[in-house]
Amino acid sequence: MHTVEKIGGTSMTDYESVRDNIIKENVHGIYHRIFVVSAYGGITNLLLEHKKSGQPGIYGLFASAIEDDSWLIQFNKLRITLREINYRLFGDSELLQEANLFLEERIEGARKCLRDLQSLCQHGHFALDAHLGTVREMLASIGEAHSAWNTSRLLQRDGINACFIDLTGWKTSRHISLDERIRNAFANIDLSKQLPIVTGYAHSDTGLLVSFDRGYSEMTFSRLAVLTGAKEAIIHKEFHLSSADPRLVDAEKAVPIGRTNYDVADQLANLGMEAIHPKAAKGLRRQNIPLRVKNTFEPDHTGTLITRDYISDSPCVEIIAGCKGVYALELFDQDMAGNIYDYDREVLSIIKRFRAHVISKETNANSLTHFLSTNLKTIKRIQVAIENCFPEAELNQRKVAIVSAIGSDMQIPGILSKAVHSISSKNIEVLAVHQSMRHVDMQFFVNEADYDITVRSLHETLIEVHEHGTAICLAS
Repeated sequence: MHTVEKIGGTSMTDYESVRDNIIKENVHGIYHRIFVVSAYGGITNLLLEHKKSGQPGIYGLFASAIEDDSWLIQFNKLRITLREINYRLFGDSELLQEANLFLEERIEGARKCLRDLQSLCQHGHFALDAHLGTVREMLASIGEAHSAWNTSRLLQRDGINACFIDLTGWKTSRHISLDERIRNAFANIDLSKQLPIVTGYAHSDTGLLVSFDRGYSEMTFSRLAVLTGAKEAIIHKEFHLSSADPRLVDAEKAVPIGRTNYDVADQLANLGMEAIHPKAAKGLRRQNIPLRVKNTFEPDHTGTLITRDYISDSPCVEIIAGCKGVYALELFDQDMAGNIYDYDREVLSIIKRFRAHVISKETNANSLTHFLSTNLKTIKRIQVAIENCFPEAELNQRKVAIVSAIGSDMQIPGILSKAVHSISSKNIEVLAVHQSMRHVDMQFFVNEADYDITVRSLHETLIEVHEHGTAICLAS
């Protein structure tokens, strides 16, 4: 009986805390555990694009201009950054030389591939777009291979029998499924004596980034837990899964959730919060594998345990969460009455074509509003497509924020009235409200400038008044 554990990028940056708080500080001992590691904090942003701002990394620069060499400049910046990480971790030692040799092989190999592809695609018979998915996969693999190799060597230096498990398919001649790649890699691993350090990126015949984009490492983590029959899956982050963002409500007022279920985790993922990708959670839920989210820097705290069937002992709100930078795209047409299904189908088809994420939507007799998480460039493209499809309709868009109250059971009489009163008492305009019949979430749409105060107001009214202590429900 073993655990499969994932270490987030910010935590990975602090090796001593990973070693002392995660690897060594465990009641079950060091072994019978598998670790899936992320790239060091910020590295995947340099390789692909910034996750929040969208600022292009190597991939973004390479994809945008086939005759532009700006991506090569970014490659050199990446090399310098990764070598600085190596020096900080290994100092001036023989291990540093080994680490730099491993790193250089990956970076130079990828750079040469992109240079050759750039040259090839300057001929008319070869289209760059046909290869960009493969480019994205290859670049993503560099970050996790770097951190996993480093961590395995550092642990070996410190007396732990760690082994580097490379699932990236680097220079592979076989394109196999994710499950087969995992099974092959673990065929001869003895978990009682070895501590596998596994790359968060795994190469597969279908491509992880095509299906899961930046959630790819969570999918690797999930499949490992399912295929190896883990008793528990654990994610180590630099913060607790708390009742609200401590930066907004004060660290002393935000408390760890402690216990919740996968339904709540899905609601958080829908808002862009990094609990776990819904498709990664699906496998764990089906196999009834509990997921625990722990704070790397508070190893004695049991964290938050997410299970399939948990329902809070008494109805309560467990977390106030949300997102800014949401675009409300409203379509109004007098002819929509009685035909809303046809309009919705066409609009959703357009949104899907441009790969925008639908957080929520609302309808009435003759209007349809989708709340989208994407950038302004994509919104404008969606608008043009919708206007071409419905030339007589009126289309409006505005930037808003969504704040949600979420819990495993929120069947509390008068909770909506109490929440709305709390917000309005701060002179905040509520643009729209949605309450689920499943009683797991309430969504409030407000002006973006009112996001922070809305979070604080709802947290004070719905959570702080209960004085939960060290956790809303302490995990075992």
